[in-house]
Amino acid sequence: MKKIIITFLFSAGLLVSCTELEVTPTSFVTEDNYFITQDDAVASVTAVYASLSIDPGEQSLFGRNLYFLTDMGSDYAAAGVSATNPQVRALSALTHDATSDRVQVAWRQIYNGINRANVSIDNIPKVSGNEVIKTRLINEAKFIRALLYFQAVRLWGGVPIVLHEAKSINLGDLKTNRATVEEVYAQIITDLSDAEALPPTYTASDAGRATSGAAKAILAKVYLTRKDWPNAILKSREVINGGYGYALFEEFQDIFTKTKKNGKEHIFSVQFEPNQAGNGSSGSTFQATSFTGFTATEPADIISDVALFYDIYASGDKRRDVSYAKQLLNPTTGTLYTFPKPIFKKYLDLTNLATPGNVAINFPIIRYADILLSLAEAINEQGGPTAESYELINQVRRRAFGKPITTADATVDFAGLNQTSFRAAIQEERKKEFVQEGQRWFDLVRWGTLVTEVKKVTAKNSVSERNNLYPIPQSERNINPDGLPQNPGY
Repeated sequence: MKKIIITFLFSAGLLVSCTELEVTPTSFVTEDNYFITQDDAVASVTAVYASLSIDPGEQSLFGRNLYFLTDMGSDYAAAGVSATNPQVRALSALTHDATSDRVQVAWRQIYNGINRANVSIDNIPKVSGNEVIKTRLINEAKFIRALLYFQAVRLWGGVPIVLHEAKSINLGDLKTNRATVEEVYAQIITDLSDAEALPPTYTASDAGRATSGAAKAILAKVYLTRKDWPNAILKSREVINGGYGYALFEEFQDIFTKTKKNGKEHIFSVQFEPNQAGNGSSGSTFQATSFTGFTATEPADIISDVALFYDIYASGDKRRDVSYAKQLLNPTTGTLYTFPKPIFKKYLDLTNLATPGNVAINFPIIRYADILLSLAEAINEQGGPTAESYELINQVRRRAFGKPITTADATVDFAGLNQTSFRAAIQEERKKEFVQEGQRWFDLVRWGTLVTEVKKVTAKNSVSERNNLYPIPQSERNINPDGLPQNPGY
C-alpha cells in the first residue's frame, strides 16, 4: 500500500471521550472542504491504514504497543532489564491497574483508528468519482473498523460503539457508554460481511490493502472466538477453497523476510517501512526492543522462561530458530555471538544488525497457517478430529520440520488422537507457531486456560481471573464513570 501520511482534523475531533481544553481554532480541514475528489477519498482511507502502524511520538499500535497486552501480558514474554517503564513491568508481572499508560495508549490508538474509519465511511459517498472505487474504499474502512473493534472487545469486553464522526464539541455529546459484548460482535460481523465484497487481489502498487479473503479470515477468527463452530468452519473453508492462492511458504523463515512481504501466506499484514513518518518511534520498534546489539545486556522484550518456551521444540523444528536466537553472527567482527538467554528473532532485520531500529518487516495480523489451525480446531470442537482436521494441522507441522507440506510423513504427522488430545495438540502448535504475533493472550483467554498457563511462570504467579480482561482506562472513566463501569478486579 502506498505510504501517504496525512493528519486530519474533521469537525470537532476524533475521540470517544475528551478532556476539556479551551483552544481558539484558526483554521480547519473539514469534511466540507476536504472530501471533494476521489483522491481525497483514497487519502482518507490511507490514513485509516496508517492508524495501525504510525503514531508519531509513541510506539504504534501494531508496531509494539499492543504487544504489551497480547504477548507480554501472557506467559511467554516478559519485560527485560532494558524495559524501564514501571507500568510496562507491571503489565509483565500482571500487577497493572486502571492507570496503566500502555492500556490507555492502546485504547486511544484503537479508537483513533475507528474514528478515522468513521470519517471515511461517512464522507466518501459524497465525493465525485468512480462508484465502484468509492464502495471499495468504504469497505476497506469497514474492515479496519471491524479489526479494531475485534481487538477492543477481546481486550476489554463490551466497549463503546462509535459509528460516526463527532459533530459536536460538547462533552456530553461525546460521551458514549459501553455496549454489550454481543452488540460489539454484531457490529464486527456486519462490517466484515460488507468487506467480503472487497476485491480478492490488488495490483502490486496496492499490495497490503484488505481483500475479501482477509475479511473472511477475520470472520473465521471472530466465529472461532465466539465458539460458533459451524460458521468458523464455513468461513475458514471459504478462505481455503476460495481461489485466493493462499498457501504456506515452504520455509517458515520466509514469513518474516523483507523481500517476501505480502506473499502467499500473508492474508493481511500491517505494512512497515524503515523510519516511517521520519519518527523513530512511529513504526515497528520490535527489532530495537528485542535486540540491543552484541552484548550481554538484556533487551526490553525477553522470553519469560527458557525451559517452558525455548526448550519445548522437538529436534528439527525450524520454528524455534526463527522465533528465537541463541546465537547470531556479528556482521562487523565476523564472530558468532552467543546470548546469555535466547532473544526474540522474528522481527530482526538480519541484513542490518549493525544499526537496529525501526524495522521494515511487516506484522502479520492473520496468515494462512492461522486459518488451517483455526479450521482444525473448530472441526475438533464440533465433534472430534477428522481426516480433514489431521491434514490441516499436519501441513503446519510438516512445514515446521522442513518436510513436503502436502505429503503424509509419519515422522511428524499426528494420528490416533481423541478430541481432548487433539485439542491439546492444537494448543501446543499455536504456542510454537505464533510467537510474538499478538495471538497468545487471546488464545489463552479463548481456551479458558490463561490463569493455569501463566501461573507456570514464577514471575507471573500473581495472575488471577481478572486478567481475562484489561481494565477500562481510568482516564476514560473519569470522564464518563456511569457509562464506563470498570471490569471486575480493577
